[in-house]
Amino acid sequence: MVNKWLAMVLSVFLTVNLVPLTAYAGENTNLAPNAKSAVLMDMDTGTVLYEKDSHLPLQPASITKIMTMLLLMEAIEAGQTTLNDMVRVSDHAASMGGTQIYLEAGEEMSVRDLLKGVAIASANDASVAIAEHVAGTEEAFVRLMNERAKQLGMKHTHFVNSNGLPHPDQKSSAHDIALMSRELLKHDVITDFTKVYQDYLRQDSDEPFWLVNTNKLVKYYDGVDGLKTGYTSEAKFCLSATAKRGDFRVIAVVMGEPNAKTRNAEVSRMMDYAFNQYTNHVIAHKGEVLGSVPVDKGTTTTITVRAPQQMSILAKKGSQASDYIREIVWKKTLQAPIEAGDSIGEVRVTKDGDTVATFPLTAHEDIPRSSVWNLTKRTLKKCCSFLTKRKILKWSKRPNKSRRSTSMKTRAVGKERTTVFFGSPFCVEYSILPFFPKRF
Repeated sequence: MVNKWLAMVLSVFLTVNLVPLTAYAGENTNLAPNAKSAVLMDMDTGTVLYEKDSHLPLQPASITKIMTMLLLMEAIEAGQTTLNDMVRVSDHAASMGGTQIYLEAGEEMSVRDLLKGVAIASANDASVAIAEHVAGTEEAFVRLMNERAKQLGMKHTHFVNSNGLPHPDQKSSAHDIALMSRELLKHDVITDFTKVYQDYLRQDSDEPFWLVNTNKLVKYYDGVDGLKTGYTSEAKFCLSATAKRGDFRVIAVVMGEPNAKTRNAEVSRMMDYAFNQYTNHVIAHKGEVLGSVPVDKGTTTTITVRAPQQMSILAKKGSQASDYIREIVWKKTLQAPIEAGDSIGEVRVTKDGDTVATFPLTAHEDIPRSSVWNLTKRTLKKCCSFLTKRKILKWSKRPNKSRRSTSMKTRAVGKERTTVFFGSPFCVEYSILPFFPKRF
C-alpha cells in the first residue's frame, strides 16, 4: 500500500545570533547627529547596529502607513482580499487632507492602485480606503493596528489613525518602527511597490495621475528599495529606509530630522556604516527544506520543515562562511496533538565547536490527534506491509467479482494452512505457520 504523506510548513524564528541584539557602534559614533531618534537594524536577525534614543516615543507622521501596508499584506496572505479587488471610496476616505491622490466619494479603484498611492506617494485618502476595505471602518482597522503592534513587541507605539495625520496621542519610536518595517519586509511583494520611483494612476482616463516616490533614496542610493517617509510640522522629517546588497538587508530609521536633505544624508551614512562594517552568512534561504520529522498519532504523519524567511548569521566583514557549521536537532518524539507555536527542534550554528547561534523551530499550525478509526487503519497498513515483506501475506485479485461475497474457504497445504477471505476487490492469502493450531 502507498502512504500519502502530508507536509506542513513550519515557521522559523530567530532568537540568538552571533552578535548581541544590542547596539554595535561605539559610544563616540554618532551616525545621525541631527535626528531626535534613530536606529540601524539587521533585517534577518533584528540585531541593532546603531541607536540613538531609539525607544523615545514621537509622532511618526506617515511612517504610520507601514502598519497599514502590513495589515493589508497579511489580509491578502489570509485570502481576505486580493490586489485585484475593487474598492469603493467612502465619503470619509475622500475627505482626507494632506498628501492624497484625490479620490472621490463613490469612485472605484483596485487594491493594487490604492497600494501604489500609499507606497509611492504616501496618499492619506488611499490609506483610509484600504483600512475600510480590510476592516469595515477606519476605527476597527486602528484597533487591529494596535493589536498587531502589541504582538510585535512595539512597546512605545499607539495608533489613532491609519495614515499618520497629526494627533497628540499617535506615537511610535524608531525601534518600534524598525520592528514593523522588518515584519512588512517579510512580504516580498511589498518592495515591488516601494522601490518604484514614478508611476501613474488612472492611466485610461483623460487625466492620469502622476506618482513620484517621496523616498528619493530609491533612485539615488544603491540597493534601497523602500520603505516609507513621513513629515508633519509636529513630527518633522522621518524615514524608515531599507537597502539590500547581495543577501544582506538593513533597516535604517530616523525621526525628527530638520529637513529632507539632512534626513536622507544621515540615513545614507547609517547604511554606509552597515555595509562597510558588516556582512551576513546565510544559514538557510527562504523556502529551503530543512528536513522532515515524523509525527506520531497525528492527522499528518510527517512534517516537512522549510525556512519561511532567510536565516543568517551577522558577522564583521572578513569572517568566512566556512567557519560556521549548521546542525539541525529535532525533539526525540513528536506526538499529536501539536499546537501552533510548540517547539519541535532547533537549528544550531557552531564555530570551532562552540554554539554561536540557535534558530528555534516551532509549529506554524495545529496538528490534531487522529481519530481512533484512522489510527487503527494506519496500524493495519503497517502490519500488512510488514507481513507482505516477510512473505507471510500475499495480496491478489479476487477470483469472485461479486462484492457481496463474504464466504471464507480454508484448505490445507502441506503442513501449513492457507485461508482466503472474500468480500472486497482483493482477497488476502496468508500462511499460518506450523506452530499455529490447524483448527480455528
